[in-house]
Amino acid sequence: MVNGSTEALAAVVAAALMVGVAVATTASSTPSKPEGSLDIAQLGARGDGKTDSTKFIMQAWKYACAATGTQKIVIPPGNYLTGALALSGPCTSDIIIRLDGNLLGTGDLSAYKTNWIEVMRVNNFAINGHGTIDGQGPLVWKNNECHKSYNCKILPNSLVLDYVTNATIRGVTLLNSKFFHMNIFQSKNVLVDKVTITAPGNSPNTDGIHIGDSTNVTIAATSIATGDDCISIGPGSKTIRIHGVRCGPGHGISVGSLGRYKDEKDVEDVAVTDCSLHGTTNGLRIKSYEDSKSQLKATKFVYDGITMDNVSYPIIIDQKYCPNNICSKSGNSKVTVTDIVFKNIVGTSATPEAVTLNCANNLPCEGIQMHNVNVKYNGVHNTTMAVCRNVHGKTSGVAKELACL
Repeated sequence: MVNGSTEALAAVVAAALMVGVAVATTASSTPSKPEGSLDIAQLGARGDGKTDSTKFIMQAWKYACAATGTQKIVIPPGNYLTGALALSGPCTSDIIIRLDGNLLGTGDLSAYKTNWIEVMRVNNFAINGHGTIDGQGPLVWKNNECHKSYNCKILPNSLVLDYVTNATIRGVTLLNSKFFHMNIFQSKNVLVDKVTITAPGNSPNTDGIHIGDSTNVTIAATSIATGDDCISIGPGSKTIRIHGVRCGPGHGISVGSLGRYKDEKDVEDVAVTDCSLHGTTNGLRIKSYEDSKSQLKATKFVYDGITMDNVSYPIIIDQKYCPNNICSKSGNSKVTVTDIVFKNIVGTSATPEAVTLNCANNLPCEGIQMHNVNVKYNGVHNTTMAVCRNVHGKTSGVAKELACL
C-alpha cells in the first residue's frame, strides 16, 4: 500500500466488519423462543453422509425465520446430505447458521430447481464456523456443457445470496461446487471473511465468488483455488473491496464480461489490495464484449499491492472479448473503461506479454495509470513485453518493457 491509502482501506475493512456485528446484536425486539429446536440433529437429521437431511434444515429455518431477535441454527459435527435448500424470507428475526459439520449437496440433479443453498430476501444473516459446504461437483461435472455452448443448462451454484442485506460468511470452506461456489446478486453490505474455496484447476465453471448488481461487498483474508475465476465482478457492482486474497489455481480476479446483455449497469469503485495470484491463467482482468449490447462504464478501479507468481497474463484490459466467436467483430464497443490504476504490482509472468491493454477503436480506454509495476517473464528465449492499443494514460516507476502508455 502507498501512503495515504492504508488508512482509507482500514476504514473500509472496519466498516465491512461491522456487518458481522449487525447479525450478532439485533435491533429487533427481545428474542422469542422458536416453535422447535434449531439444532438439526435434535430435529432428526443424521450426519452419516447418506440420509437426506433437507427437511430438517428447512424445519429449523422455518422456526428461526418466524421468531424474533437473533436466532442460531446449528449444523453439528457430521456429514449431512441435502438437496435444494430455499432459505427464503422476509424473516422477523436475524439468523446465524453455525456450521460445525459438513453439508453435502446430492449428486441427483433432479433435486434442484436452480441452486443448492439459496438465501433470498433476508436481512441480517450470517454463516460462520469451521465446517464445509461440499457441492460434490465430481459427481456431475461430466454434465457441464458450458464449455461447448453458451446456451447450456447451468448446474446448481453452491451458495447464493439473492436480495440480501447485511450478511457475513466467515470461517467456512466451500468445496467442489457443481458450478459457482458463491453467487452474490442484488445484495448489499456483504462480508466474506477468512473463507476457503477449493476445487481442482481443471474443474468446469467453478468460479469462487461472483458478484452482480450488488453494493458494498468486501472479500477479506480468503483463499480461493478453482477451475475458473477466483473472483468475478459483474455489471451493476459498486463499492467492492477485495483485500488479502490468495488466488490460484484459477483464472484470476476478473471484472466482466461486460456488455453481453441489454440494460447492464455500471461497475464502479473497485479496490483490489494486498492480494497474491499463483499460477493463474490471468491476473487482473477487465473484459467487455466487442459488440456490447449495453452502454455502461467500468470506472474508478484501484489495484494496489499485488504479487504475481507465474501468472500467464498478469494485467489485462480487453474491450474486444469475443469467446467462441459468438459476437460480431465490428469493434463498436459501448463499454467505457476509464480511471483504472495499477500500482505496486510485482512478480513473474508465465508469458512474455505481462501487460495487455487492448481497447476499442471507437472507444479508447482513458485515464489508465501504471505506477511501480515490475512484472517479468520468467521463461527463456523471449523478453517481457507490453501490448497497448487505443489506450491513454500515464506511467511512473514502471519497468521500461512495460511502459507502453
